[in-house]
Amino acid sequence: MNQDLISLAIERGRLLERISNQRQLLGQQLQPVGDALETADRAVATVRKAGTYLGQHPEVVAAGVAVLVVLQPGRVWRWSKRGYFVWRTWRLLRRNMSELSLTPARRDATGQA
Repeated sequence: MNQDLISLAIERGRLLERISNQRQLLGQQLQPVGDALETADRAVATVRKAGTYLGQHPEVVAAGVAVLVVLQPGRVWRWSKRGYFVWRTWRLLRRNMSELSLTPARRDATGQA
Protein backbone atom coordinates (compact mmCIF):
# COMPACT_ATOMS: atom_id res chain seq x y z
CA MET A 1 0.00 0.00 0.00
CA ASN A 2 2.75 2.42 0.91
CA GLN A 3 4.58 1.64 -2.35
CA ASP A 4 1.37 2.39 -4.29
CA LEU A 5 1.14 5.82 -2.66
CA ILE A 6 4.78 6.56 -3.48
CA SER A 7 4.35 5.55 -7.14
CA LEU A 8 1.16 7.63 -7.36
CA ALA A 9 2.99 10.65 -5.92
CA ILE A 10 5.83 10.17 -8.41
CA GLU A 11 3.39 9.89 -11.30
CA ARG A 12 1.55 12.99 -10.08
CA GLY A 13 4.82 14.92 -9.96
CA ARG A 14 5.65 13.85 -13.52
CA LEU A 15 2.21 14.86 -14.73
CA LEU A 16 2.45 18.26 -13.01
CA GLU A 17 5.86 18.85 -14.62
CA ARG A 18 4.48 17.83 -18.02
CA ILE A 19 1.50 20.15 -17.58
CA SER A 20 3.82 23.02 -16.66
CA ASN A 21 5.95 22.43 -19.77
CA GLN A 22 2.85 22.28 -21.97
CA ARG A 23 1.57 25.56 -20.51
CA GLN A 24 4.89 27.28 -21.22
CA LEU A 25 4.96 25.92 -24.77
CA LEU A 26 1.36 26.98 -25.36
CA GLY A 27 2.12 30.46 -24.03
CA GLN A 28 5.03 30.78 -26.43
CA GLN A 29 3.02 29.50 -29.38
CA LEU A 30 0.09 31.82 -28.67
CA GLN A 31 2.25 34.96 -28.25
CA PRO A 32 1.57 36.14 -31.85
CA VAL A 33 -2.17 35.72 -31.30
CA GLY A 34 -1.95 37.73 -28.09
CA ASP A 35 -0.04 40.48 -29.88
CA ALA A 36 -2.64 40.58 -32.67
CA LEU A 37 -5.48 40.76 -30.15
CA GLU A 38 -3.71 43.55 -28.28
CA THR A 39 -3.39 45.50 -31.52
CA ALA A 40 -7.07 44.90 -32.29
CA ASP A 41 -8.02 46.09 -28.79
CA ARG A 42 -6.03 49.30 -29.28
CA ALA A 43 -7.70 49.85 -32.66
CA VAL A 44 -11.17 49.35 -31.19
CA ALA A 45 -10.38 51.72 -28.31
CA THR A 46 -9.13 54.33 -30.78
CA VAL A 47 -12.27 54.05 -32.91
CA ARG A 48 -14.44 54.35 -29.81
CA LYS A 49 -12.54 57.43 -28.63
CA ALA A 50 -12.88 58.96 -32.09
CA GLY A 51 -16.61 58.24 -32.10
CA THR A 52 -16.99 59.80 -28.66
CA TYR A 53 -15.00 62.85 -29.76
CA LEU A 54 -17.05 63.28 -32.93
CA GLY A 55 -20.25 62.88 -30.94
CA GLN A 56 -19.16 65.65 -28.59
CA HIS A 57 -17.89 67.88 -31.44
CA PRO A 58 -20.38 67.81 -34.32
CA GLU A 59 -18.74 70.90 -35.82
CA VAL A 60 -15.78 68.70 -36.84
CA VAL A 61 -18.12 66.42 -38.77
CA ALA A 62 -19.79 69.42 -40.40
CA ALA A 63 -16.41 70.88 -41.37
CA GLY A 64 -15.36 67.54 -42.89
CA VAL A 65 -18.55 67.33 -44.94
CA ALA A 66 -18.11 70.93 -46.06
CA VAL A 67 -14.55 70.22 -47.19
CA LEU A 68 -15.77 67.23 -49.20
CA VAL A 69 -18.52 69.25 -50.83
CA VAL A 70 -16.36 72.26 -51.64
CA LEU A 71 -13.22 70.46 -52.80
CA GLN A 72 -14.90 67.55 -54.58
CA PRO A 73 -14.32 63.98 -53.34
CA GLY A 74 -11.82 63.15 -56.10
CA ARG A 75 -9.53 65.99 -55.14
CA VAL A 76 -9.78 65.15 -51.44
CA TRP A 77 -8.94 61.51 -52.21
CA ARG A 78 -5.94 62.55 -54.32
CA TRP A 79 -4.55 64.82 -51.59
CA SER A 80 -5.22 62.18 -48.94
CA LYS A 81 -3.11 59.69 -50.89
CA ARG A 82 -0.32 62.25 -51.21
CA GLY A 83 -0.46 63.05 -47.52
CA TYR A 84 -0.35 59.37 -46.63
CA PHE A 85 2.68 58.87 -48.88
CA VAL A 86 4.49 61.81 -47.26
CA TRP A 87 3.67 60.53 -43.77
CA ARG A 88 4.94 57.00 -44.52
CA THR A 89 8.10 58.36 -46.13
CA TRP A 90 8.74 60.55 -43.08
CA ARG A 91 8.32 57.59 -40.72
CA LEU A 92 10.66 55.46 -42.83
CA LEU A 93 13.30 58.19 -42.89
CA ARG A 94 13.06 58.72 -39.12
CA ARG A 95 13.41 55.00 -38.46
CA ASN A 96 16.39 54.68 -40.80
CA MET A 97 18.04 57.77 -39.35
CA SER A 98 17.61 56.46 -35.80
CA GLU A 99 19.05 53.07 -36.81
CA LEU A 100 22.07 54.87 -38.25
CA SER A 101 22.29 56.91 -35.03
CA LEU A 102 21.81 60.17 -36.90
CA THR A 103 19.00 61.20 -34.58
CA PRO A 104 18.07 59.91 -31.13
CA ALA A 105 15.40 57.24 -31.12
CA ARG A 106 12.00 58.30 -29.84
CA ARG A 107 11.17 56.93 -26.43
CA ASP A 108 7.82 55.87 -25.07
CA ALA A 109 6.38 56.74 -21.66
CA THR A 110 8.48 54.01 -19.97
CA GLY A 111 11.72 55.47 -21.35
CA GLN A 112 12.35 52.63 -23.79
CA ALA A 113 13.18 53.12 -27.45
